[in-house]
Amino acid sequence: MKNTLKLLRTEKGWTQQQLGDALGVSRQAVNALETEKHDPSLDLAYRIAVLFGRPVEDIFDNPHA
Repeated sequence: MKNTLKLLRTEKGWTQQQLGDALGVSRQAVNALETEKHDPSLDLAYRIAVLFGRPVEDIFDNPHA
């Protein structure tokens, strides 16, 4: 699923590890999301949206919807 997670993270000056720590997931999970190798669960997508103060739809783009 296309997303702007890497852009949002780098705008904050956070490492993948720092973002993972804030979300309660591993650095590897953040990498998999950023490289679009893994889609987030609904819960994780919501937590990411809350952390960045943006709607889920602004961060994740589901071309199949």
